[in-house]
Amino acid sequence: MKNTTLKQQLKDKKNTVGSWITIPHQSVIDILAEAGFDWLTIDLEHTSIDYNELQILIGFIQARGMAALVRVSKNEEVVIKRALDAGADGIIVPMVCSMIEAKQAVEFAKYPPVGKRGVGLNRAQRYGYAFEDYKEWVSKHLVVIAQIEHIDGVKNIEDIISTDGIDGIIIGPYDLSGSLGIPGQYNEPIVQEALKKVEETCNEKAFSMGYHVIDPKIELVKDKQDAGYNFIAFSTDFLFMGRNASDEMKKLKQYL
Repeated sequence: MKNTTLKQQLKDKKNTVGSWITIPHQSVIDILAEAGFDWLTIDLEHTSIDYNELQILIGFIQARGMAALVRVSKNEEVVIKRALDAGADGIIVPMVCSMIEAKQAVEFAKYPPVGKRGVGLNRAQRYGYAFEDYKEWVSKHLVVIAQIEHIDGVKNIEDIISTDGIDGIIIGPYDLSGSLGIPGQYNEPIVQEALKKVEETCNEKAFSMGYHVIDPKIELVKDKQDAGYNFIAFSTDFLFMGRNASDEMKKLKQYL
């Protein structure tokens, strides 16, 4: 069942917490569902997940009552169309740096007359049995998130959040720091200064603002929520598993 609440939560700037799927297996989704996430994002940009796996994963996520988002590989028509036709509740579009690119993402996601998405019949449209229902759902509930992960996107943040059809933004801290010449050093003052500009602009406009908190530490999520971020991607599947295993093994080895 497709999600009909996330768009409204973004509009109302309600706190939601999701995570990042990189391992294409039902068990991963089931485990994270039991943890209580509101949504999960399937990453098509930095993983080997293919479109067949994508459609299966979307179904598993939705069956567990969570919104299924897809971080597409790029801001491109066919890439976005295929992710949405597979049934995603929304998309996260990487490297949005201007109003033009934000408008492009919306156009690729929405049907005419709002956008220019091509019409096809797949899982999203129930293979032709419910195109009219799906078309209405798209107009009311489809979520489009612009990922701000370059200093140019920061400079143009006001234009981006003013774009009709953009429901929220999410910071990608690694690439943002990379665009400033210090990849991975996202706690450095120059990166924090860029974040402050985004925070001040979005908070002033009461616009939904997201952040991908990489380290699986609850205090980092709390810090971002205190700064006004309400759309938090909390770590990734492999970090939850890897960090916990590593931490517990370090403790265990003290007794071996």
